[in-house]
Amino acid sequence: MSTAPLLIDRQGPVETWTLHDPTSRNALNDAMVDGLHSACVRAAQDTTLRIVVLTGAGGAFCAGGSLGGFAKLIGQPLPAGQTDPLLAMNRGFGDLLHALSNLPQLLVCRVDGAAMGGGFGLVCCADHVVATTRSVLGTPEVTLGLPPAQIAPLVWQRLGESAARQCLLQGLSYTAAQALQVGLVNEVIQEDSDEAWQTTLTRLMRAAPAAVASTKALLRQLRGPVPDLRDAAAQAFASGLRSGEAAQGLAAFARKQPAPWALSGKEPE
Repeated sequence: MSTAPLLIDRQGPVETWTLHDPTSRNALNDAMVDGLHSACVRAAQDTTLRIVVLTGAGGAFCAGGSLGGFAKLIGQPLPAGQTDPLLAMNRGFGDLLHALSNLPQLLVCRVDGAAMGGGFGLVCCADHVVATTRSVLGTPEVTLGLPPAQIAPLVWQRLGESAARQCLLQGLSYTAAQALQVGLVNEVIQEDSDEAWQTTLTRLMRAAPAAVASTKALLRQLRGPVPDLRDAAAQAFASGLRSGEAAQGLAAFARKQPAPWALSGKEPE
């Protein structure tokens, strides 16, 4: 099965969902988000499916969100009386994060290369994360003039408040070893270590599927659901993307230069 740019491969009770847009390092575009959400809806009803593996093609996991057709809106104020198209786009990503978090199956992220921004958020939805030694995971949004809006509750729940504040408010990046230390990643393997990956899958298959689904439901009750900030997060992201900060930050990033506020405390214009 495939929903470009998402590839879905079923091998017995294990399904691999591969983000497949290597030219963008698998940045999350609308088609990818819609495909993943549809896969979640289907998987939630599939009692024969035991493990979902989420990964990326071409030596990257996910570079974050793709601005795509919204590039012209960066730094542009919303005309009076109009509904911002950015709201629905960003809310859709929030819906995906909630759907991934609520899957009854074991959700395993196999991370190779970059997992940034929205990709970092996908990782925080997983029950188990395997990263290669060359992986880098980060939340650079605030350094670009944007709030890491939809992923913030997932990062907070995954890392705890102190580490989440550090990560989100400073735009930190972690090596695979550092991510293992803070609890973001559960295992680190060599990028070509199929044997280690198969050992992990074999171990995870020891868990009975109905018991896994029931235990995940209990854990959600114990910790409470992911805080539902989808609407507020969409508004924060849309406002941020239309701001002068985002325009300057993203332009500086494209030029591979520091943003103006990183230079001698200069304020955005």
